[in-house]
Amino acid sequence: MLFRRKLVLLTFCLLTSVVSYSADENYKKHPLTKSLSQEENTVSTLKQQCLVTTYDQITHNFAKTIDDSIRVEAKSSSIQRNQLATFNGDVILVNKDHTILADELAFNRETLSLVAQGNIQYQNSGINIFADNIDASHSTQKTTLGNTSYQLTDNPGHGSASELTISTDGTLALIDSTYTTCAGERPDWQIKASEITISVEENIGQIYNARIHVLDFPILYLPYFSFPVTDERKSGFLYPSIKTSSQSGLEITTPFYWNIAENFDATLTPHYMSKRGTQLLTEFRYLSGEQFGNVNIEYLNKDDELKVSNDPRYLARFQHVGTFSTNFRAYIDFTTISDDNYLVDIGSSQYNDNDNYLYQVGELSYFGESWQTTMKIQDFEVLGNNEASYKTLPQIELQLYQPLGYANTLFELYSELSRFKSVNKERVNANRYHIEAGVSFPLSSPAWFLNSELKILHTYYQQEQIPVGSSLEEKVSRTLPKIRFHGGFNLDRAMTLFNSKYTQTLEPQVQYLYVSDVDQRNIGIYDSTTLQDDYDGLFRDRRNSGLDRIAAANQYSWGLTSRILDPKNTELLRFSLGRITYLDNFDNINKNDNTIKESALAADLFFRLNHQWQISSDLQYNTKSSLVNKSQINIDYRFNKNKNIQLNHRFTRDVSGNRLEQASLVTNFPITKDWKFVGRATQDLIQNRSLESYIGLQYESCCWAIRLVHHRHIISNFDQEDFLNENRDEFDSGFMLQFVIKGLNGQQKSVGTEDMFDSSIFGFKRPYFLNN
Repeated sequence: MLFRRKLVLLTFCLLTSVVSYSADENYKKHPLTKSLSQEENTVSTLKQQCLVTTYDQITHNFAKTIDDSIRVEAKSSSIQRNQLATFNGDVILVNKDHTILADELAFNRETLSLVAQGNIQYQNSGINIFADNIDASHSTQKTTLGNTSYQLTDNPGHGSASELTISTDGTLALIDSTYTTCAGERPDWQIKASEITISVEENIGQIYNARIHVLDFPILYLPYFSFPVTDERKSGFLYPSIKTSSQSGLEITTPFYWNIAENFDATLTPHYMSKRGTQLLTEFRYLSGEQFGNVNIEYLNKDDELKVSNDPRYLARFQHVGTFSTNFRAYIDFTTISDDNYLVDIGSSQYNDNDNYLYQVGELSYFGESWQTTMKIQDFEVLGNNEASYKTLPQIELQLYQPLGYANTLFELYSELSRFKSVNKERVNANRYHIEAGVSFPLSSPAWFLNSELKILHTYYQQEQIPVGSSLEEKVSRTLPKIRFHGGFNLDRAMTLFNSKYTQTLEPQVQYLYVSDVDQRNIGIYDSTTLQDDYDGLFRDRRNSGLDRIAAANQYSWGLTSRILDPKNTELLRFSLGRITYLDNFDNINKNDNTIKESALAADLFFRLNHQWQISSDLQYNTKSSLVNKSQINIDYRFNKNKNIQLNHRFTRDVSGNRLEQASLVTNFPITKDWKFVGRATQDLIQNRSLESYIGLQYESCCWAIRLVHHRHIISNFDQEDFLNENRDEFDSGFMLQFVIKGLNGQQKSVGTEDMFDSSIFGFKRPYFLNN
């Protein structure tokens, strides 16, 4: 009859190790590499639809300990001279950090060493190891296991080694070892190395004499490389990318990530272009308290593709956002560029290839309880032959909101001091002083609202360098009264449609606006332009941005919105229609046609048939000429989370004197479980030509992914006279290839196709999100 004896030893502490897993006792004798391929014999869970083998914790009858004691359970045991303890039959050794299962185990109390044989399973808080033997010694501070297979915790990383050593600092050393994150006896990829060391504490895995195998075929030898083993940041190379472009030829990027400190890091990316040369891309990021920002510098010493210029080509951008104490906020976004065609020729992740201006702005704001002030320095570097914009050096704004203690009466003050300066010495420069003061009476309830304003707008200009014969004047003073009433109702009723209950709303609103008529032709245009005409624009109090042109108004706007809501108050249908009626026609610089009595009809439509189908559209229709001024429509069908299609059409009758009409088709769907397709096409319907086409295929398994993309899109040409006057193609096209081994970057996240879906010279509007 077999007997069971429990023995507690209080003076020995086994060495700690790296990571943790759990093991089902039924499979503790099976080598790990075999259990991965035998799904019916493993305890596994699906993580991100990928099979990751896990093991239950080894069960024993000991209470949890927090001291350094060791507890052993076995079928039989013997002790020689109170020094050598031998255990046989289903041996379980437990301390606070780990557990060992073995057929035989011997512990020498004098040398503080342990030897175990036969069907070893070693388990701690981060790894499961199966081995033929184990040797642990307090004097060497190491635990060594022979002929092992292992599985990391919360990571599909696993493999085998002829010898595995665990040091007291938790470092794993594997001799003649393999590593992969793929399941199966024949993994898709596998690293074979003379030695692999893994330290979770230092977040580093190091591989020596590595041979990377794909489907058992060696494809690459590396004498050394390292990788992170957790989600924490670590210095090292990121995944390279390979693509071709008719503009730049073969392009290869090999980014290197530098984890400088806890709150500083940088990415250095050599960018090889077969036609142009090698460019260096650098990104530096910092975070200090509530201050954060990044510096991007892109530099190409000489562009081999250019025949006229040998000058370096570069782009530099600095962005910063910060809060000082509780009241001050700073914002900086400054970009400079070597030449107008840099984005067209080389491209940058900082801007779209077809952008024609760059941000240059710095702001410092102070926020009080009822007031705020902002000092701003602003410029836009305009690319191409477009006229350079004015700089504001500086612009100081002050806003004040003060309740007057009577009903909801509110005193409002806005004041601005601006200095406009042009890089063109022949253009007019100006100082502008503006103050806008008055009272408002906001009233509202769930059923109605009425907002009233009575304000005085006064602006004073000092204009310099006025050319002879110009209508501009050196000193101009302009005072305008503004009266505004804006009110509406919110009505709703229950309705039944197709045997379902809904709520229908009716939301009429009307606005009266009066601004006196003043001739403003003696004022230059420094920061004003016409605002977008749409339904929401009907109820603005101005038609122009900036202050140089304040349009005269004696008009009322009307609008009507109706919605249908389901029992959960989800908006299923929204339709809005409205227009402006002009009571007076002002024959000045603000209006070219004094016969216009009404604005174009503005309509807005949203229709959600179900979770899959959605339609959105807006329209501006000129009833006098029976012509559509502007329109756009999006039709979206969402099959599921990762499968959707969008068709959109946009039309504008006048864009700088040209008519624009375009149609786009965008789709994203899985072909199979592992293969995904992303496609995009944009057609110019006026000139009957393709503006953009994009086809992307991606294969993604649990442990690796590959992406192949073909793109072709129209490019701009910002050549200025006698500057970089090179012959350039009208379109840029090429291929992109990217290969990712998952599990070597500290995480096993899905690669996804979101960035492919968003890749476009026109951008993409997401109909299922509010933040477009």
